[in-house]
Amino acid sequence: MRWLTLYARSRQVPASLAAVVVSTVAVWALARDGGEGPGDPRLPVLVLATGAMAASIGLSGQDLALDRTAAIRWAPRRAAHVLLFGAVVCTVLLTVQTMGESMAATAFVVRDSAGLMGLVALGAALSGGQYAWTLPFAWLAFSFFAPPPTSVPMQAATWMLLPPGTAAGTWTALVLAAAGTTAYAVAGPRR
Repeated sequence: MRWLTLYARSRQVPASLAAVVVSTVAVWALARDGGEGPGDPRLPVLVLATGAMAASIGLSGQDLALDRTAAIRWAPRRAAHVLLFGAVVCTVLLTVQTMGESMAATAFVVRDSAGLMGLVALGAALSGGQYAWTLPFAWLAFSFFAPPPTSVPMQAATWMLLPPGTAAGTWTALVLAAAGTTAYAVAGPRR
């Protein structure tokens, strides 16, 4: 159990978890003041993206050379790290929703959480842990300002804001989650 505590501290999990909880509660408090209404997907997407970006700081260790020379296999641990933090981000939002007005459906939260964590993992594999947040941030900014999705490519580009059950949104999130988790688990964070 000691190794798990050391791993969590080295990956800044307590700080990431605190950032996820604080940002979720803050956005939930804003949503209670009226906002755009319960059907508006922007606030829950903002919560999930903030949580995924907060988790990104833990995707690289203090010393990459030390990680690469470790006697343990990192691929399963990296994949578990991405999947578990995706579940944490999802669970925090769903838990906060139980205290008041529901901001989004469970299927929406699970889909977007998985896709965003895949984006963060892909960002870590391509740019390193310190810049892993840039990929979900850029995609979120594009989604907020993109024109309404009338074609399948535009639906895939704005998958975060689509209603649950939309095929293009679901498949895009699944592909991002699988590709990002696999790339990060196999290659690790970029130096």
